[in-house]
Amino acid sequence: MEDRFNTAAGWVLGAGIIALGGSIVSGMYFQADKHAHVEEPGFFIQGEAEDGGADAGPDLGTLLAAADPAAGEKVFAKCTACHTVNQGGANGIGPNLWGVLGKPVGKHVAGFAYSSALSGHGGDWDYANMDAWLTSPRGFANGTKMSFAGLSKAEDRANVIAYMKANGGGPEYPAPAAPAEEAAADAPGAGPGPVDGEPVDPAEAAGGMGADQPVAENAPAT
Repeated sequence: MEDRFNTAAGWVLGAGIIALGGSIVSGMYFQADKHAHVEEPGFFIQGEAEDGGADAGPDLGTLLAAADPAAGEKVFAKCTACHTVNQGGANGIGPNLWGVLGKPVGKHVAGFAYSSALSGHGGDWDYANMDAWLTSPRGFANGTKMSFAGLSKAEDRANVIAYMKANGGGPEYPAPAAPAEEAAADAPGAGPGPVDGEPVDPAEAAGGMGADQPVAENAPAT
């Protein structure tokens, strides 16, 4: 009886060893214990591009013509942690901004430690440069020490510029862009053809017909 038990136990143990060995071998062959390598994590959803770009909105001259210095003062409150704008005001983390418009970029306050990115930028603080600076200081002068992210709304930037001009003056605003003129052909009654409510002259009507369109001749009836 004991011999049969040992024999059965041996067969069971042998079968287990064979099964375990087969599992190890198959795992090594198929690399089941390793995660699949992903070449590019994530995925992209492709869609159709929209026709045309986003509306650029009013030009800078138009925005400045309608700008409100009082509204700009409220927006400028975000800047007061680093700047003063009153005449004779002290420099803070940033320079005093009295009369900055129209002055050389990065040089309008003598002795202030501007970053080389700003002091070496060149040009003056005209309205286009100031608008670009307020949009993204780092985009305007990469490497600037100013950490402010910028003002995304064009109206806010125009109002701040108007407030800065009210504190120290500046050049004349650029003229607003002229509105696009409608094509004359779009005007009612423009070009050849009859006008509603007006009598039609036979000669004019004939002249307005296409070249491939026959004109009836006065001929006796047959």
